Amino acid sequence: MKKIVMKKIMNYVKNNTKYNDTQLLEIEYGLTGIYLTISKMIIISIISLFLGIFKDMIIFMVLFNIIRTFAFGLHATKSWICLISSAIIFVGVPLISHYLTLNLLLKLFIGILCIIFIFKNSPADTKKRPIVSIRRRLILNYISTTIAIIFVILSLIINNDYISNCLIFSLILENILISSLVYKFFNLPYNNYIDFLKSHPDFNN
Repeated sequence: MKKIVMKKIMNYVKNNTKYNDTQLLEIEYGLTGIYLTISKMIIISIISLFLGIFKDMIIFMVLFNIIRTFAFGLHATKSWICLISSAIIFVGVPLISHYLTLNLLLKLFIGILCIIFIFKNSPADTKKRPIVSIRRRLILNYISTTIAIIFVILSLIINNDYISNCLIFSLILENILISSLVYKFFNLPYNNYIDFLKSHPDFNN
């Protein structure tokens, strides 16, 4: 389905624009990402609607993507892996958050660990998109650490067990995705900006 849709879209773009081959490749890459995101959201939304947790799924997805935007982390190497893992995460975590109770002391303990590891490991880049600017890395690190601190505080004071759990679980999940052990488990390179800088010694940070 993806190939058919993308072929029709790119044929339309080629026939109605004057972009060169490089620009067309960039457009195709961007449109493919949009297509995969939309199709993934549709499937996850259908599953969550069927299970009656659509609102809960949206809440967790928003919270997770807030920290994910700045801490980055592991990405699936194939679109079908991304779809399956996203469906499990964005459907599974909301379900767990309804039935699992965490007391304040446990939340505080987990939260402190999450803050420490996010400060230590974020942002975690990928081989395709290394974050090479030192200034940008520092900014992302400070923002993601600040968000983690805010999430932990909110999880302790907010009067809603579901949202409180989601705040903590979003940090746990993000810590997993930025961990060097997880990168190693999937045989993916870690700290990709270092390799980039070694291969581009004249790069200006």
